[in-house]
Amino acid sequence: MRVLFCLVALGACGTEANHLGNPLLWPVTLPVSAVEEAVYGARRAEVSAYVADQYPALLADIRASGGPTLATGFDLARVPPETRALVTARMAGDIALYEADPEALVVALMVSGP
Repeated sequence: MRVLFCLVALGACGTEANHLGNPLLWPVTLPVSAVEEAVYGARRAEVSAYVADQYPALLADIRASGGPTLATGFDLARVPPETRALVTARMAGDIALYEADPEALVVALMVSGP
């Protein structure tokens, strides 16, 4: 009876909107989330290293509305080709921010990808 009550209580917790999700699914969702976080972290580290190495050229490409260095940055961040022109235009509008802070450029690239 107590086991049934606990299972019902845990199931009820999963029906409400929360950031933890359904506890009954944790054995599946936690490993998947860990893998996703590791993949994202590796991609972000790669983009961050690329921005550090190519920072002046990236800024020049943003000012020129595109170029090969920015295209490679988009590739690394997995920015969809159909949104790159819009992202580049937005970056050009915020160029002072990216000139002052390379990390802001990393964030802009990463949030533009999946």
